[in-house]
Amino acid sequence: MFENATFCVTTFGCQMNKHDSERIAGLLESLGASPVETVEEADFAIYMTCCVRERADERLMGTVRSMKNIPVRPGSPYCKRYVAIGGCIGQRDGDGLFGKLPNVDVVFGTHNMEDLPPLLQEAVEEGRQRARIADGRAEFHDELPEDREHPWAAWLPITVGCNNFCTYCVVPYVRGREISRPIEEIEQAAREYVAQGVKEITLLGQNVNSYGRDLYGRPRFADVLDVVSASGVDRIRFATSHPKDLTDEVIERFGTLGNLMPALHLPVQSASNRVLEAMHRSYTVEHYRELVAKLRAVRPDIALSTDIIVGFPGETEQDFRATYDLVKEVGYNQVFTFIYSKRAGTPAAEMEDDTPREVIQERFDCLVDLVQESAYDRNQTEMGKVLPVLIDAPSKRGEDLMMGKAPRNQTVHVPIPAGCSLEDYLGRIVDARIEESRRWYLRGVLVDGR
Repeated sequence: MFENATFCVTTFGCQMNKHDSERIAGLLESLGASPVETVEEADFAIYMTCCVRERADERLMGTVRSMKNIPVRPGSPYCKRYVAIGGCIGQRDGDGLFGKLPNVDVVFGTHNMEDLPPLLQEAVEEGRQRARIADGRAEFHDELPEDREHPWAAWLPITVGCNNFCTYCVVPYVRGREISRPIEEIEQAAREYVAQGVKEITLLGQNVNSYGRDLYGRPRFADVLDVVSASGVDRIRFATSHPKDLTDEVIERFGTLGNLMPALHLPVQSASNRVLEAMHRSYTVEHYRELVAKLRAVRPDIALSTDIIVGFPGETEQDFRATYDLVKEVGYNQVFTFIYSKRAGTPAAEMEDDTPREVIQERFDCLVDLVQESAYDRNQTEMGKVLPVLIDAPSKRGEDLMMGKAPRNQTVHVPIPAGCSLEDYLGRIVDARIEESRRWYLRGVLVDGR
């Protein structure tokens, strides 16, 4: 269908969007198109988008508008470059995007990825804008081919959608209600990945902890961890984990499954019970503290990361200080801090707030300073240790360096041994002794020098 055509997929947002981009790439390649690195080289520029925060909208709008000035690539079989927008903004705005971005040719929703090729074909042949947005699906679908970024790492979706309806979040509206993938399919997919040489599997879902409630009447995420662990894969990770559904059975797996990495992203958002209730988070800060204590009892070295929203409507100085104190108490390895972003259609968008913007910014800056201090202190504990590192990329800190991830998700830079190349190490797990510890990365040397 698209022989001699080229495409470039640009991804904004979460890991689920990254996986969706791999599926889009695999689909277009199966139809004859070739991937390229930049939109300048592409006949089809595809954007997989996120609408969780306002900044993502702004980036997309600015990027797409600027494309009008990029000439068609030399040798293109088409008279123009075709622009397609998918993902969450595509689902949310639909054909309304054509009014905002006249140079967009195709819009497709989160449930319509397989429709992209015929939509592009229609746009080429008919010379008009095309859109297709489905409201949702009744069953889990992940049957499209994929072109993975790394052959040694794979995203494995186990759920799509979300039932939580946090008052600030648009995800349930653009991804739909939660649908779980049958556990037998997950087990088969994991074994196929291992047979292909995959070293690390990351289980994906808007809330992996509630996996299976729709299929089996109760959460069965602990069972998912068991079957994926039994596949023999070297490393298992997962995202994202909602505190209200984190069970003791899942916590116990951090102590019993050797290939489950000692790292957990557990978003708290706020340490004020009043704010948590306004957010409709369905847990208290006391319950969150209990979860942290249980996790560290089972796996003392576990690395915890979290999300925090600063400036949620009605947040007081006392509310913020409670959050600040929790961050100090827990000692997170990483904290993703965000200033509240109003999202149209969510309940929080209708909440009144008279907190001055400069006050919210001061709180945000104060929290960022603490987060950086905590991350630095946590990384100091790695000095002198030997860590297994999965090498996955060249380092940006020197041509003679490569980098990868340690079990607790830290980035580690190590020198490429003399006489070797990066390709000799990509996808390998090597032992590195840590000799330097910075705020956001570690630096070490290979133990055996190979």
